[in-house]
Amino acid sequence: MEAARGQSAAFDCTPQPAALRPDWMSALPDALPLSCLSVPGTHDSLSLFGGRRLRCQSWGLEAQLAAGVRFLDVRCKLERGELLVYHLCAFQRASLGGVLRRALRFLRAHPREAVLVRIKEELPLFGRPGFAARLRRCLAEEGGGRVWCREEVPTLGQARGKIVVLEELQRQVLGIPYQRLSVSDAWNVLSLQRKWAQVQQHLETAAGGDPATLHLTFCSGNGLFTCPAEVARFVNPRCHRHLQRRSGQAVRWGVVIMDFPGADLVRLIVESNAPWGTAAVPRVPAAPARQRSRGAPARRASLGTRTAVPRASRTPLPAPCLCRRTSAPLQQKRVSSSCAALGRRVTAV
Repeated sequence: MEAARGQSAAFDCTPQPAALRPDWMSALPDALPLSCLSVPGTHDSLSLFGGRRLRCQSWGLEAQLAAGVRFLDVRCKLERGELLVYHLCAFQRASLGGVLRRALRFLRAHPREAVLVRIKEELPLFGRPGFAARLRRCLAEEGGGRVWCREEVPTLGQARGKIVVLEELQRQVLGIPYQRLSVSDAWNVLSLQRKWAQVQQHLETAAGGDPATLHLTFCSGNGLFTCPAEVARFVNPRCHRHLQRRSGQAVRWGVVIMDFPGADLVRLIVESNAPWGTAAVPRVPAAPARQRSRGAPARRASLGTRTAVPRASRTPLPAPCLCRRTSAPLQQKRVSSSCAALGRRVTAV
């Protein structure tokens, strides 16, 4: 009975996912821009420690990637010259360098996949002056030339085998600017019904929106009278039912970011890419569960739905790999025409 409560189609707080999809991107065409995909993601992806008020995930990083998660949300603090992973004040027993190495190890084993990584400084009262320089060095040292740090959204062919960085730096350029994305991140949950309504509205926005824009929908949240697991128990099944109504159709849901996702919810997101070649996504039985202690996430630095804003004041830093500035209008035209060339039709819900 307790096991059934801990693991369902949409919500899973057990140590291992019920099914694995480590190669779901492999059948998709190289010319497809990442902004045209539906991508499963996790919020505060490394937040396994800190108790029920902070814990957001139960699967470790490797288990998430094997289950099909392709967006990671990593929050860091600069301490003694190192970028350490935190959720609020709770250290998550990991470093950014370690996260990059583990993600690249997965990509070496699955070279036709790509992993999007949002890197954010966790709750700075004032941005640490050395954060951007240390991040640049970490990407150069750990990336091995396999980190996409340009401002434009790549095609899947350009991103295969790479980590695609999304960053929120104020003045430097080290990846796709988070400020240019369409983001729904209403993390402060006062009403579970209202939270779901916000998620549903942005999913529909992604389904019918500009194919050149990356849409990120956070299903996660926290609040004074709730916690991440309780929000996920409420929102994830409703998200599952919402996506299931369009099962088998060509729908671009964008990046769907969750706490405690269930394997079947991941499946629905992945299989909405089916018209591009994933109609039969292989299901691999999961390895036996190994019990581990955990804990994790809560607050967000952003609220509501944001769209593109100018970035003229930002100064590009020398990039650890191929990095050049691209004007937003030119990139938008390129991505839109690329989607059109593939014959994609994004239909509003």
